[in-house]
Amino acid sequence: MEFGRIFIVFFLFSSLFTSPAFAGDDAKVSLALYYESLCPYSAKFIVNHLARIFNDGVIDIVDLDLIPYGNARVKSNSTITCQHGPNECLLNTIEACAISALPELTEHFKFIYCVENLVLKHKYRDWESCFQETGLNSEAVFDCYHNGNGKKLELKYAAQTDALLPPHKYVPWVVVNGQPLYEDYEDFEVYICDAYKGDSPPRTCAGLTVLTTKEKEASRVHHVSLIDEAL
Repeated sequence: MEFGRIFIVFFLFSSLFTSPAFAGDDAKVSLALYYESLCPYSAKFIVNHLARIFNDGVIDIVDLDLIPYGNARVKSNSTITCQHGPNECLLNTIEACAISALPELTEHFKFIYCVENLVLKHKYRDWESCFQETGLNSEAVFDCYHNGNGKKLELKYAAQTDALLPPHKYVPWVVVNGQPLYEDYEDFEVYICDAYKGDSPPRTCAGLTVLTTKEKEASRVHHVSLIDEAL
């Protein structure tokens, strides 16, 4: 891996370990991302948008919940089929196991970011390299996957996703304080800042504005994976 790439990854996550959280738990805004691992729009959102909150201070006022299930379906025999096929089911479960086995947000987000970055580069089959790239221990994640706990986690995420009100229509499905943002999901930081009622909001909040309808139309064409869309 070239030096430049290492520096970018280190810079992106260095603030995770150095920035103090200044918002009390009661003041934090709930942010939930319902996604699926091989959806290019989910990957783009995680890599190009969600990762930003770890650098601009917004993470300090957020309780982030990642739910890697998306538009999958549970059959009557409890097997799961995924919109983008068996490889997506594999990676959904691996990412669920990372969240469980690496409970620190700073750790499992690094891993998920790495995997989704490979998805954008059409190199997702190299996902195991993300353990080496992030320096995280793979043993607990693989144990989770092979001992059946990963399947249980995915069934839990299935129930959580299916219980959404209103029901999700596509992924990525971004929810702030229980309210889905629909196609405004890329403006999620604006909604977080508006919902935050604590003291001293991050400086980033002062400069955020929602995209105009014209800007949205120009930048968001086919930017979601519909729940019933065959790919």
